[in-house]
Amino acid sequence: MSLFSLLGALEIGLIFGLVALGVLISFRVLRFPDLTVDGSFPLGGAVAATLIAADVNPFAATAAAVGAGAVAGFITGWLNVKLRIMDLLASILMMIALYSVNLRIMGRPNVPLINDDTVFTLSLPGMLPDYMERPLMVLLVVIVCKLLLDWFFATRQGLAMRATGSNPRMARAQGVATGRSVLGGMALSNGLVALAGALFVQSQGGADISIGIGTIVIGLAAVIVGESILPARRFFWITLAVILGALLYRIFIALALNSNFIGLQAQDLNLVTAVLVTFALVLPMIKKKLSRPARKPG
Repeated sequence: MSLFSLLGALEIGLIFGLVALGVLISFRVLRFPDLTVDGSFPLGGAVAATLIAADVNPFAATAAAVGAGAVAGFITGWLNVKLRIMDLLASILMMIALYSVNLRIMGRPNVPLINDDTVFTLSLPGMLPDYMERPLMVLLVVIVCKLLLDWFFATRQGLAMRATGSNPRMARAQGVATGRSVLGGMALSNGLVALAGALFVQSQGGADISIGIGTIVIGLAAVIVGESILPARRFFWITLAVILGALLYRIFIALALNSNFIGLQAQDLNLVTAVLVTFALVLPMIKKKLSRPARKPG
């Protein structure tokens, strides 16, 4: 695999590291099976691309994308908390609705950004080639988001959110407003996912209605792979693990698709994804079996 392909895989892996952080909040912290991710990722991309194409400042467009994703996550939580709709069903309803919303926002199936300024073109100093500087910029964004999450989940509100996911009945007994924690956590989760979508379309040169397909699978794979390679209890290491999981996932994808002896092509991406996710799911079981002491013949 060439250096160009490797750096491209690292860049996309870091962007999906933000998705993994969002999925970590919903699935691991809140225990909320959230499929809104498949809609909020392209939502962030659609909002950012549409505004940038309309000559809005790329940083303002990216901020608007984050806000749109947070609203989508909030509505999913509201359907569950206020209307008592089952969490999985609420997220499915929101995911379906967002497909039409994204089409409305873009006005067509895709919005190109070939000649438009993006956060990358406005921020990169130009000291290195573009394909080297962009991964470094995304890495900086991911580090900032990770450290802010580590700080937030050490605060009183963050600990209340973690308690809501671990034991909601006990949390309510301790005076935690669990409904408010779910709403805030879902907004935070999908805001991060929308940020990833906004950076993705600016990196790839345009938004498309189909970019969200399978996003939740990639996020879950990153979380599971990260937890397998770096099991930890402290939140600092947990967030680091899921980011590493996203990086490894994209590198494995790039290696598989660039290995000529395997014979895989671009249309095999979903097959490779399914195989990698299956492996990530069974890896903890394999590790547990290998760690068991062998029984002595008796």
